[in-house]
Amino acid sequence: MTAHPTDAYLARFQKVLAYIDAHLSEDLTVARLSDVAAFSKHHFLRQFSELFGIGVYKYVQLCRLKRASYQLAFRNDQPVTDIALDSGYDNAESFSRAFKKSAGQTPSEFRKQPQWEPWHDIYEPLTALRIRYMQTETPSCQVRTMDFPETRVAALEHRGDPNRIGDSIRSFIAWRKQHHLHPSRHATFNIFYDDPYQVAPADYRFDICVALDRDIPDDESGIVYKTLPAGRCAVLRHVGSDDHLYASISWLYSDWLPQSGEEPRDFPLFVQRVRFYPDVPEHEAVVDIFLPLK
Repeated sequence: MTAHPTDAYLARFQKVLAYIDAHLSEDLTVARLSDVAAFSKHHFLRQFSELFGIGVYKYVQLCRLKRASYQLAFRNDQPVTDIALDSGYDNAESFSRAFKKSAGQTPSEFRKQPQWEPWHDIYEPLTALRIRYMQTETPSCQVRTMDFPETRVAALEHRGDPNRIGDSIRSFIAWRKQHHLHPSRHATFNIFYDDPYQVAPADYRFDICVALDRDIPDDESGIVYKTLPAGRCAVLRHVGSDDHLYASISWLYSDWLPQSGEEPRDFPLFVQRVRFYPDVPEHEAVVDIFLPLK
């Protein structure tokens, strides 16, 4: 098979993966998915499993349960019953059985205290599949430069294993809600001090931030106050899963920066979260990457 037919074949299945992301709450039958790919339903199941190494039903279930775990961990206002129905289950009981079989915790247990280490092990194959097959090219025309305004932020400093960031996010969301700093009115930033693939887990540093428009009294939450400095930045919009975020960052450093004639400024790379998963389908999440320039 030549390169061109192979690319066209993969593109049809990438379309299916994106369709699954966007319709997780609906009845995703073989007939429906094979129609999206424009393949015969008589062969679609074998084509999918042979290409991806996982059956389509298992893939859909993992995507639904992954989204459900995000909703349980980070969206406390969503009732378990609603999450169950949104995940394609008839009732909370059947959802609870499936979730516990997959994650080792009931939905209520996971909501109270997620066990992130086994969670990452469970979803690593799904992450690897999506990294391999949902990668998109990053053309240089998407990079723009701008004068970023000085922005005061409240930050929760995550220090240590990046697989434990979920606990820091939960603490940050709770503090943010307490002070009525809704994402629609107060921008969300992350400061990347380290590449998790280049440092030991214990040495990893990452800040979760929210832009402020008022003073908030100090408390015992561990929140600290910082400033994102004014200055020129290269900005690259990343659309899609965080599974590919570091690939976009790598491209910005390895491809765009050497050709741009620019030099980085003495401040870490940071990002702004524009559209959040699980509030939008995973492939539609939006992150703006800011590389500070001299």
